[in-house]
Amino acid sequence: MPELDMSILEKKKLDMLDAYIDTFENKQLNIITILHYAQSVFEYLPKELQLHIARKINMPAVKINGIVSFYSFFSEKPVTKYTVDVCRGTACFVKGAQTLYDIFSQKLNIDEEGISEDGLFSLNSIRCLGACGLGPIVKVNDEIFSHVTNEMVDEIILEYREKEKADENQ
Repeated sequence: MPELDMSILEKKKLDMLDAYIDTFENKQLNIITILHYAQSVFEYLPKELQLHIARKINMPAVKINGIVSFYSFFSEKPVTKYTVDVCRGTACFVKGAQTLYDIFSQKLNIDEEGISEDGLFSLNSIRCLGACGLGPIVKVNDEIFSHVTNEMVDEIILEYREKEKADENQ
């Protein structure tokens, strides 16, 4: 079987995006809609894609990046199956959240993009989950873990690796 040429696939996606952008009379006024569409096609909004959009709609790339980085529903990183958010608000920080973050980073072998070596996990630091009495808190996708200890990190990772194996076997 011949190897897939990813550049052809990306070109098709860019062509789809360009055609979509061209449907708008005032492209800059519709930047949020355009960015939503771009993210639905590419799954995230890397800097190169933001630059492409900026050139296409004649808007400064820094302004587009400001929009992308401001709104939480946009992502500049590839989407992973499991998103690990470590709360580093003041209460969680005081209770050891930085150490938890570092342990997750080391155990998952997180790269500079915040993605695990196997592409299954992404690791983020978030400001506050609003449950300070339960800290330190770790959120994996929509599941909250409270009073997380350093020893619990392996258990949390193992739980999601086992879920992944179960999903693969179905």
